This record gives sequence, C-alpha cells and structure tokens, in this order.
Amino acid sequence: MKKYLVLGILFILPIVMYLFFASAVDNFSKLPVLEESVGSLDNFESLTGERITLKDKITIVGFFGEGIHNKKGNAFNLNQKIYKKNYEFTDFQFVIILPYGSENAAKELLGELDDITDVSEWNFLFGTPESIQSFFRELKTPYTLDKGNATNYVFIIDKDMNLRGREENLEKKEQKVYGYDTSSVADLNNVMVDDVKVILAEYRLALKKYKADRKEN
Repeated sequence: MKKYLVLGILFILPIVMYLFFASAVDNFSKLPVLEESVGSLDNFESLTGERITLKDKITIVGFFGEGIHNKKGNAFNLNQKIYKKNYEFTDFQFVIILPYGSENAAKELLGELDDITDVSEWNFLFGTPESIQSFFRELKTPYTLDKGNATNYVFIIDKDMNLRGREENLEKKEQKVYGYDTSSVADLNNVMVDDVKVILAEYRLALKKYKADRKEN
C-alpha cells in the first residue's frame, strides 16, 4: 500500500505543481497599464550611435535635462536602489533623455557610475527640446518638465511600450502612481523597488509558462 502511495505522489505531484505555476501566470497581480503605446525613441541619438528602442525591453525612462550635473544625486540613487539589483535581467535597460549639447556631461556621469557598477544597460539619448517635450507628452502623466527639460520623476515602460504604475486605491488611501521621484530615497525604497520587482516577476512567470507550453507541444 505504501509503495502505491509513494508512486502515486511521485506521479501526481509534478502535474499539480505544473498546474499551480501555470495558473499563477494568469492570477499573478500585475503592475497596471496606465497608458498604452507611449511612443518611440526614433528622434533621439545615443552616445555610441547604437539604435535604442523601447520595444521588447523593460525600460526605466528619465529626463535629466540641460543641467545633468544637478541630477547626479538622482542618478546615484537610481543606480543603487534600482539598477544594480536588476540590470542582469534579460531585456532590462535604463534610458536617460537629454538635449543635444549634454554629451560630454553624460560621458562624465557614465564614467563615475562605471567606477561602482557595470553600466552596460545605462543609455543616454540626445534630441532637440521639441523632440524631448513631444516624447514626454506621449507619457500623459500629470507631471511637467522644467525649463531645462528635466524632471525628478522616472517611468516604467514595458515590452509593449506601455506606461506601467499604480492605480488609485481609495481603501488604502493610495494615489495613482505614474512615476517615481528619484530625489527621494524613500519613494524609491517604498514604491519603485516593489513595482520593478512585480513587473520583472510578471515576465519571469510568462517566460516559464511559454517554456512549459513549448515542451508540451
């Protein structure tokens, strides 16, 4: 009797585990889509000349503006709290948008970051003030750029080029979250760290389900 019980468990348990993880993909609490199809990066140039795209990438987008030296603290906050913990995840990247003329300052900042971490997924893109403002408007957030085309907020864009964040929760007295304040370590620690974990977990689970389905077929 014990022999058949053990064999039954060995046979049934893998099936139960598979069904559990497969259903978890559908039931997993995903980070809400706040705005669909936010636009492309076609009007911007990178430091290396490489074409950077949002499609099929999980992207943290920021706008450091003309006074990039004033955003060094923001950059280091982001690097320590978000980038270093996640940059090895496949298809994860940072994109910082700047006006033309900021190339040397961007290289200097990239060099300082490179002293403490692998900066392979930090991308600095450059464009005209008009192209920066146009792309920012595509995000459709309640925030604005300052006179130097900068903001303290960064944004999570998914692989389908949708803006992700948090919906308003009246029961918990939580407001809608479109972006994350990089000047506030508390905001990064208490909000953005968790939201980045959620969206990365979402794609990990989807990938597991895809691989499981491939094996079955």
